[in-house]
Amino acid sequence: MAMSNLYVEVDDEALSEAASILGTKTKKDTVNAALLEVAKRRKRLKALEELAAMGERGDFDILLDKSGYRR
Repeated sequence: MAMSNLYVEVDDEALSEAASILGTKTKKDTVNAALLEVAKRRKRLKALEELAAMGERGDFDILLDKSGYRR
């Protein structure tokens, strides 16, 4: 994994809250975990949007036919 040195000022209160939520111990770990979480969240949102579009198109309508189910 490539790493960049980046010197930025951050809000200490926001950093502390993020560390608490993410369960991280260091500032570096907190920032890296937060960045990764944002990227993962965006991927999950895109996947949900794609599923919703599939539902709108009726791609799952075959699952509504219960005639093939065993009792």
